[in-house]
Parts: sequence; C-alpha cells; structure tokens
Amino acid sequence: MGEIHITRMDDETFEVTVCESTTTTHTVKLTKDYCQQLTGGKVPPETLIEKSFEFLLERESNTMILRRFDLPVIGNYFPKYEKTIVGRL
Repeated sequence: MGEIHITRMDDETFEVTVCESTTTTHTVKLTKDYCQQLTGGKVPPETLIEKSFEFLLERESNTMILRRFDLPVIGNYFPKYEKTIVGRL
C-alpha cells in the first residue's frame, strides 16, 4: 500500500494524495456529524479519512478511487464499510 497524505482544506474538505506507482489526488468531504457518527469523537477527521483510504486501497487501486466524493459514498460501493471502519478506529 502506498503513502497517504491528507491536507485539511477547510472544516469539511480534505485533499488526499495517494503515492503509489501512479500518484493520485482526491477531494473528500466529511461532515462533522458523519465523523462523530463513526468515531464517537475519539479520533480526528484525518485519521478517519486515512483509515477509509486504507480500506479502499485493500479493495481497489488508487487510480480507481473517485477523485471527488463525500465520505459516506464509500458505503454505497462497499456495504460493510461503516462497520469495518468503526472496528478499526
């Protein structure tokens, strides 16, 4: 798995760069409510996003990950996402 770099753009927007054989950049929206729902306020949003990208990279290459998305969209493609992430935090 490649390196994952996360930069906070504003309160709910993050830029994620994944460095693998091809480097990709993704814009991810994460609302405070959704972050609270998954983390219980125990970890920062950047940790949730990093773990979410690790989850995605276990299932597909970084070039297949959407370039812009709201974090809850992952659950539309991978129904076990939320349960898996909560277990990893």
